[in-house]
Amino acid sequence: MNRNNVIIMARPIKETPILYGKDAERFLNEMKDVKPASEEEKQRVRASYERIKKLATFMM
Repeated sequence: MNRNNVIIMARPIKETPILYGKDAERFLNEMKDVKPASEEEKQRVRASYERIKKLATFMM
C-alpha cells in the first residue's frame, strides 16, 4: 500500500528491447538450437509443481 491506501499489484512491464547485429544473430542461432528438457528435468519440475499445489490453499 502506498500513502493513499491504494493497493499496487505490480509494476508495468517495460518494452522488450530490439536486438541488433551480433546480439540478434546469437539470439536467432540459440532459438534454432533449442534442446528439449531431459526426463530428469521434467520429473523434477513435476515434483516441484505437486509440492506447491499441495501448499496452495487459496481459492481460484
